[in-house]
Amino acid sequence: MIKEGLFGQLAAMKEFFDRSTRILDEADSTFAPKDGMFTASQQVAHVAQTVDWFMKGAFAPSGFDMDFERMDKEVRATTSLAAARASWERAYAAAKATVGAHSDDEWMAPLPPGPIMGGQPRFVIFGALTDHSAHHRGALTVYSRLLGKVPPMPYMEM
Repeated sequence: MIKEGLFGQLAAMKEFFDRSTRILDEADSTFAPKDGMFTASQQVAHVAQTVDWFMKGAFAPSGFDMDFERMDKEVRATTSLAAARASWERAYAAAKATVGAHSDDEWMAPLPPGPIMGGQPRFVIFGALTDHSAHHRGALTVYSRLLGKVPPMPYMEM
């Protein structure tokens, strides 16, 4: 029963993110509103990376990887929106596989001790994933508008 809900949360997260960001194209890959900010492609790569991070960390005996400097360097190496979207697709597929590979009891088991939701049931990561992807899809809709594009509504076709 829990897994059904997790699959639903993943599907909604992906649908809303994809719909909100589909107005961006490869020519927008390196756009950033200001130097030092993530580019459009880096935003998407970061969302993909974070999905992987949560899924792996939820079941890693040592907890979540806290090497944020390394992760930032990986994301900042991204220069192609197509490549970032491919990473997003892989991360989503891997997340679905992770949900499917674990029982409801495993999703109810506590996360490893530590600063990232330590001791809470594993399934709580999905609220964080939803919030995180919403934050970045919102930023990307601002990028779209700065590029003179009108992003679609995330929740339904108009």
